[in-house]
Amino acid sequence: MEVLVMRHGQSVADIEDRCEGNADFALTDLGMQQVKSAAQWIAAHCPPRMIFSSPLKRAAQTAEILGNILNVSVNYDDGLREMNVGIWAGLKKADAFQKFPLPEGGFKPHERVPDGESGIEARARAEQFWSQMTIIHAACPRIAIISHGMLITMLFRAFLNLPMDSEVGIKTDDAGIHLWRMAGRARQIGFLNRSGRADE
Repeated sequence: MEVLVMRHGQSVADIEDRCEGNADFALTDLGMQQVKSAAQWIAAHCPPRMIFSSPLKRAAQTAEILGNILNVSVNYDDGLREMNVGIWAGLKKADAFQKFPLPEGGFKPHERVPDGESGIEARARAEQFWSQMTIIHAACPRIAIISHGMLITMLFRAFLNLPMDSEVGIKTDDAGIHLWRMAGRARQIGFLNRSGRADE
């Protein structure tokens, strides 16, 4: 099975420098252009048979563009929502961390952001989705996932079977694309963080 993982394009929160999490911001005009370019590249090089997406606007808009280009329907899954950052969601970052500063040393994996979720809870959502997808749809040769930066890191750790306390992460740009392969217990990274530009 091949898994194509894509982050949503630039959102309104990105240009306003706001914390997102479950705050529901739409794509900007640039974000729409980024996604169209990436979706056209995907259609030409590695089209998926199925698409799963976070239902948050910025991801749903991204998935709909990809689905329309490929003529593939989109399946929305709450497990693919961004990590819930609780009290910070929607606030400008400068204000958020002044009003609600991080505890010294940051939150431990088991500690929840107030009104949000812990790293362990976000990882559990990613693991739940990953297990269901890879077992229920094991016969599908290529599946696309549209999600968010932190949740994609959690999916990457699930893909590599990394421990909960792992500090291994993955950078995903706006509309960035990853391709991961699985065959039994074997794991292979096809590529990471492509943009879909014509020069790639």
